[in-house]
Amino acid sequence: MERQGLLRVHRRHAGEFLAGRLGEEGRGVLERRGLRDAYEADPEGTLRRLHALVVADGGTDECHALAELCFAHAVRLSRSPRAGDARRAPGWHLASAAYAWFFVMGEGAAPEASPIDGRVRDACDIYNAAVGLSFRVRAGTNVVVDVVEGPRIAGVGIVRVAGQPLASQWTGEAFGMFLPAAEFEVRGLRVRDRVSGMGTPLIGVGMPEAEVGRLARRAPATLFLRFGGRLREWERDGLVATAELYSSHEVAEVEVAGRRIPLEADFTAPMAHGLMDPGMWTMGLVQLLTGKERVRSNIYLTEPYRRGKIPVVFVHGTASSPAFWAEMWNTLRSDRRIRERFQFWNFVYNSGNPVGHSAEAFRRQIERKLGQLDPSGHDPALRQMVLVGHSQGGLLAGLMVKDTGDSLWRAVSARDFGELAVPALELEEVRRRYFFTALPAVRRVVFISTPHRGSRLATSWVRSVGIRVIRLPAEVMHASARLLALKEPLGLRPGHERRVPSSLDDMSPDNPWILALAGIPPAPGVSAHSIVAVRGRGSPPAGGDGVVAYGSAHLDYARSEFVVRSGHSCQRRSEVIEEVRRILLEHDKEASGDAKTP
Repeated sequence: MERQGLLRVHRRHAGEFLAGRLGEEGRGVLERRGLRDAYEADPEGTLRRLHALVVADGGTDECHALAELCFAHAVRLSRSPRAGDARRAPGWHLASAAYAWFFVMGEGAAPEASPIDGRVRDACDIYNAAVGLSFRVRAGTNVVVDVVEGPRIAGVGIVRVAGQPLASQWTGEAFGMFLPAAEFEVRGLRVRDRVSGMGTPLIGVGMPEAEVGRLARRAPATLFLRFGGRLREWERDGLVATAELYSSHEVAEVEVAGRRIPLEADFTAPMAHGLMDPGMWTMGLVQLLTGKERVRSNIYLTEPYRRGKIPVVFVHGTASSPAFWAEMWNTLRSDRRIRERFQFWNFVYNSGNPVGHSAEAFRRQIERKLGQLDPSGHDPALRQMVLVGHSQGGLLAGLMVKDTGDSLWRAVSARDFGELAVPALELEEVRRRYFFTALPAVRRVVFISTPHRGSRLATSWVRSVGIRVIRLPAEVMHASARLLALKEPLGLRPGHERRVPSSLDDMSPDNPWILALAGIPPAPGVSAHSIVAVRGRGSPPAGGDGVVAYGSAHLDYARSEFVVRSGHSCQRRSEVIEEVRRILLEHDKEASGDAKTP
């Protein structure tokens, strides 16, 4: 995926009118009414004459043409070199949106357009673009969309805009600005996840939060402009337009005069905009090399929690970050069944820490998040959690579904845990790092390129380099140092008492700890799936992905194994995403009581 230039400004062409040229419907109405020459000589006067003819006819059929013509005129004004013309363009865009609204919704006794009328989709596109352009303002170097209340001259009369500035309409989080999603072209992501409907899709840019450093959250939103009044009242009394802002994650449709109207939404543009921040790509490496948590270890939701949706938790690998899941997350979510049944979370952690330490933090954050979201335990979907881990992240995910007993401890110590004569603080630290029980809320795990039996890159010479560059957080260093000081009472085996270990030490193929972990299957009732990358012409059981050998990634107890021709970072490969999609749909059926294979 390209890290820079992920978005570039773009105007989607939904018809000739978007380029300032007359569309087929507009040209036809002008010819039929004998107004073509008049429009060229005096467009605004002609539009008023055409409005009067529509009102006199008592219908709204030609509102589609007026929407086209007003939009084309607004585009011409915005490009005009004459002083003052560009300032009048938003008013004509607002008029275009009003005509498109009345064509789709109908007015009074006149019925709304047939849903199979091809002009309905055109009118929705006109409305969506025109609403955004009506409230388009420049804020520094950005072009933003914002609502300004009050009367505005629009077309043949006044439109009174009601509604607060968009940032003040958003609840629960602080959003500093809203960008027009349709004016951005996504690059680097293969799927543009959009939902057709009415409204202007926006990119909400949040204020940076303390726990994520200077990174700001992006969220999809839709601006919906609801018109009230009648066409015949526009010139005399004016119209009322009420601006409404909706979270695309939480509201999919609105009601207008008893009809359910789907909202236009763009889920990919906000993600792509966030991925333009280099910090999204480098956070994992920075934390590995500095020992400082640029982003606090935690579970981060990619959308507001919704009851009844099963969590899928992505766990990144060494020196990585959630940015490397973007292609998979975006593509999976574009499937309506996946979007309606699953919610996606990310676990962020310092990948230099000992694996047991990170796994204990992961468990703690899962339990904390479940307690926050569903303290009474009334949402069964939260107890059908799916973990998807890449590389080291797969080891962390595996420790959430295994009852290890004392197997891991016996791999590193010759003494029974129950007989240790060490202070309570250090005893508890040993328990957290070496004793794990399966979390009941996790029902399925997907391992991707996971070094169950160690990694080639964790050999002795690589570890020696890692010792020089990896910096562990102070609290991890102190806790590990206290254990090393008690190596005799703890009975640590040779090789486990020399220095404070990092994740590279834990992932060494020579480490009996990781070999003991590989031999422990998931707890009963938990399904495990394995995706193994093999590059070049190597064939299992030989070969590997350059970091993890097939023999290390293979699991006899896996419910399914999928081999992909790829290097280690295979998360964005189409075939890998499709395999995860298959697994999620299978999981949904089984969680719903239907175990049939999709």
